[in-house]
Formats: sequence, structure tokens, C-alpha cells
Amino acid sequence: MRAFALIAAMWIRSTLAYRASFVMATLASFAVTGFDFLAILLMFSHIDVLGGFTLAEIAFLYGAVSTSFGLTDLALGTVDRLGRRVRDGTLDTLLVRPAPVLAQIAADRFALRRLGRVLQGALVLAYGLYAVDVDWTLLKVLMVPMMVLSGAGIFAAVFVGGAAFQFWAQDAAEVQNSFTYGGSTMLQYPPSVFAQDLVRGVTFVVPLAFVSWLPALHILERPYPLDVPQWFAFLPPLIAVGCCWLASLAWRVGLRSYRSTGS
Repeated sequence: MRAFALIAAMWIRSTLAYRASFVMATLASFAVTGFDFLAILLMFSHIDVLGGFTLAEIAFLYGAVSTSFGLTDLALGTVDRLGRRVRDGTLDTLLVRPAPVLAQIAADRFALRRLGRVLQGALVLAYGLYAVDVDWTLLKVLMVPMMVLSGAGIFAAVFVGGAAFQFWAQDAAEVQNSFTYGGSTMLQYPPSVFAQDLVRGVTFVVPLAFVSWLPALHILERPYPLDVPQWFAFLPPLIAVGCCWLASLAWRVGLRSYRSTGS
């Protein structure tokens, strides 16, 4: 964490040297990511419910997922460049430095402008929490930050696991993005609009459903499409820890298997 903080701080100082450019880039990130929710608003200008969910409920789902993913993308959004480093041999330069390779890759070209995605998601989440019709209890209130933080941990595991896969595939950034960016987009919508086989896959294979669907549906008192126990809604912290452990294991195995480009 210390190595990551030092490298990220260097890039932040570099970014803030051109403050007008930083502000414009952050606002652009805010606007571009906001188009996803704008599309949802356009849909609801013609319909009242989507998959049985109201606009406020989908805003709650969207905001929780976008905030979680934004935090992970801010910290680990550059790890998908690992395949490029493996191909051109620049990963070798990171191996001889006295700092963990993962910290160096994650903090490389740290893009503070990605705060725009986090802010946009947080604003939609705030709207969803305000507008949604929920009988709030202390447990439900505490589940909201649990969702966001645990979701960020699960996304972090997917980012690192996908990066580890690139030690062998080398050109698999888009495969990784299908689970990270693609998974984030999928989770912005209720599970009732997807086929049950897909819902099973993101529940029991790649556990993205624990990012938002399971805890959010418990808060909203909505049934889950699959017949799973209600206590699954409280598992996201454990799922996040388990996924991060598996991702760290995959990363270590991948790093030990690296043999440079041979050129």
C-alpha cells in the first residue's frame, strides 16, 4: 500500500500541475459515465417499470454498482495493461524495482479524473436512497455501505484475476473488460430482465451478484430470481475476502510463471 500511495501521489502531482485540464477531464468522465443513467431515464419516459422495478429502485441498483466499480476503477483501472507490458517486455523493468509489481502496475499513470465516475455513481445512489420506498431499519442502513465496499472488493478481485490471466493469454484485455465493465453494466439492471442461466452464472461461478443484486433485493424486500437462502444477502464481505484471496493466489502463480518476451 505504501508503494502504491507513493506512485499514485507522483501521478496526482503531475495531474494537478495542469488543473484546468484535470477539471475538464473529470467533468468529461462524469458526463460520459452519466450517459448510462440517461439511457435508463429515456427508457422510463416510455415505461413505468422495468422487470417489475421502478425508476427509484433501479437508480438504487445503478448507484451502488457504479460507486463500487468507480472506486475499483480508480485504484486498479490500469492493471488491464499488463498484457501489453508482457508483449513488449516492459514488465521486466518493474521486476527489478524494490516495490511490489502489482502496486506498480495499479498505480502507473494513476488517473485522478476517474473520480468523475465515483461522483456520478454516488449522486445517483443518493437519489435512489431518497426516492426508493423502503421501510428503513438500522440493519438496512448499514447494508448500504457494506454493499459499496464489498462490491469494490469483488470488482478488485476480478480486475486482478483478469490481469493474472494475461500472463498466459497476453492479449486478453477485452476478455477481462467483459467481466469488469460488462459486469458493471449488467448489474445496473434488475436480475429479473436476464435469463436464469446467466443469473446462476453470476451467482455461483463469477459471484458478481453479491456486488449488488443479493443485498439490494434484501433491502428492497424483493424476491431473488433463484431459490437461494435469505442469508446470502449478508455474504458480500466474505465473498469479497474469498475472491481477493483467490485473485492474489492467481497473481502470484502468474507472476512466477512469467519468462519475459525472449527478445
